[in-house]
Amino acid sequence: MPNEATPWWGVLSSAAAPTLLIGGWTVAAARQETRFDSLTQTISALAALDATDRWVMTAALAGMGLSHVTTALALRGAALPGRVVLAAGGVATLLVAALPLPTVLGDGGSTPHTVVAAISFGALAVWPALAMRANRTDNRIVRTTGPAKQKIPWGLRRTVAVAATAVLLAGVGWFVSDLGQEGSQVGLSERVTAGAQALWPLAVVLSTRLARR
Repeated sequence: MPNEATPWWGVLSSAAAPTLLIGGWTVAAARQETRFDSLTQTISALAALDATDRWVMTAALAGMGLSHVTTALALRGAALPGRVVLAAGGVATLLVAALPLPTVLGDGGSTPHTVVAAISFGALAVWPALAMRANRTDNRIVRTTGPAKQKIPWGLRRTVAVAATAVLLAGVGWFVSDLGQEGSQVGLSERVTAGAQALWPLAVVLSTRLARR
């Protein structure tokens, strides 16, 4: 059923994702022994092998990945392809935590880290469009009342879902365009994009809860 409410534990997991991400990068940046610029340095740098207390950001990323997988399981009103891709984004985020950058400065990079990060960003951007539900006639309505359409949660409606994916993909494009650019604010573009991707599942979950009222 497209208007099936997400269970309470799905609300908790979807709220945990942005909390862990934003809380993680805030605490981890504050604990760096050398000056860390959140506008020009990436989130992944906070979990690099030589970062101070790298466990903070590593745990936050891992927790966020698990949260996305849990939310995908709970989001019963969404179309299955969207739920699968959301879960895939969560698994990729877990791998981002498991395959860290070698240094805070990102010197030398890491191909495995780059690949799983790209999968994570891509999956968390496109899942809304794949999760949308089309209106259908509810045949269980008594005939004397006439046909009625099922109430689709606003977060799963076609227009909203496609618009969300378009905005999230634009954010990914902004972030990618900043990578490797001298003087770019890659930290800012990544945080805006990652933050939006972490918040959208919560918005969709809340829409499924409100649709049942």
